[in-house]
Amino acid sequence: MVATKQMSSAHIESFYQTLQSLNPHPETELAYTNTFTLLVAVVLSAQATDKGVNKATADLFKKVDTPEKMLALGLDALKAHVKTIGLYPTKAKNIIALSKILVEMHGGKVPNDRAGLEALPGVGRKTANVILNVAFGETTMAVDTHIFRVSNRTGLAPGLTPRQVEDALLDRTPKAYLAHAHHWLILLGRYTCVARIPKCGICPVRSDCMYPNKNP
Repeated sequence: MVATKQMSSAHIESFYQTLQSLNPHPETELAYTNTFTLLVAVVLSAQATDKGVNKATADLFKKVDTPEKMLALGLDALKAHVKTIGLYPTKAKNIIALSKILVEMHGGKVPNDRAGLEALPGVGRKTANVILNVAFGETTMAVDTHIFRVSNRTGLAPGLTPRQVEDALLDRTPKAYLAHAHHWLILLGRYTCVARIPKCGICPVRSDCMYPNKNP
């Protein structure tokens, strides 16, 4: 789904300027109370919707907001809370395991470095990028299906793999927009540049997009 033409630097600047003007301070749509609950929510969100995760964690996060409390809750009780989420047995097992590591190796704190995060069960590069960006303010790009699609379809940062798109986005996104670019792209892909039939007619960045088959 690589666009026929790569977006120019002038279009990239205009693209991000427009998204910034519409939403100056974008935030994740996952509900969380601190860095630990953010980590749990992101682990649960793999192949699941933010809305579904938020519904499942609403009661959980009222009771559990530290790895110590998660371990006290236990695996079976955690499964009961998140059973509506896809792949919940594996995700729950990983959350208990990473909670144990956080307590034993990190003093109950979520590490603020990629190596420490990716060493946790259930945490890959994409999850680590989300935590580094949202919790610690680092300029990372967590390339999910939405960002992969938007980057290729618009010509913003074409690539054949998520890592290629991530590297292209970091290289092509002006520094002034890097902090929030990840969220703008996710929201654009989630609500406008959707998978089956993009809503080109209402897209705020239509004029900068290189997609050759825009809808009316």
